[in-house]
Amino acid sequence: MKVELFIPCFVDQIYPATAANTLKLLQKAGCEVIYNPLQTCCGQPAYNAGYWDEAKKTGSKFLNDFSEHNYIVSPSASCTGMVKNSYNDLFTNTTIHNRCKNIQSHIHELSDFLVNVLQKDYFGAELECRAVYHDSCSALRECKIKAEPRQLLSKVVGLELVEMPEGDVCCGFGGTFAVKFSGISSAMAQQKVDNALSVKAEYIISTDASCLMQLQAYIDKHKIPLKTMHLADVLTTGWGNV
Repeated sequence: MKVELFIPCFVDQIYPATAANTLKLLQKAGCEVIYNPLQTCCGQPAYNAGYWDEAKKTGSKFLNDFSEHNYIVSPSASCTGMVKNSYNDLFTNTTIHNRCKNIQSHIHELSDFLVNVLQKDYFGAELECRAVYHDSCSALRECKIKAEPRQLLSKVVGLELVEMPEGDVCCGFGGTFAVKFSGISSAMAQQKVDNALSVKAEYIISTDASCLMQLQAYIDKHKIPLKTMHLADVLTTGWGNV
């Protein structure tokens, strides 16, 4: 199966190892992975800030960078949700309406693709820890993903997955929200970290690097014995030099 890899600018610039691990994971699943190095941003930052004309320009480039016929897979529910849902605001009844619809029907967040399309959930990962899973707002509400990451994590050898209180509550990042309302954002991060600690978790795992950056920043600032980890990184842990 040919799969086009969509690496959001956020992951590319801050978490390149997660991008590489997503590639390894798809290849181990038997996919022929295609990566277009000309890809950039999906337009979400501009869209969320209200700059829809700029978002439309960036989104148009995205639609040209990917094909209409292959599956498109991304390690970001946030950016996947932007394309699947918010592109309706930008491209409905435009000259590229049909192209947009075709791409929207082919794009998947990583865990959704592995479980629901490939129907695979075991990849030989090993990680000795007690962990919680954080439902990012985009994964849960835009991509309708809840069971899939948990199913994948349940097959990681040595990983004890426990549910934390309010696991589906926002971490406080929200893009520019964290900048404009830093006090509220920090308090929301504190609540999420406290909830993870309340069940004696050692790791917080999620599908979105932006949430993990938000939480890790709070953890580092307060020197809390807790780590964050992207789902793709967990699923490729213990492979050795594969």
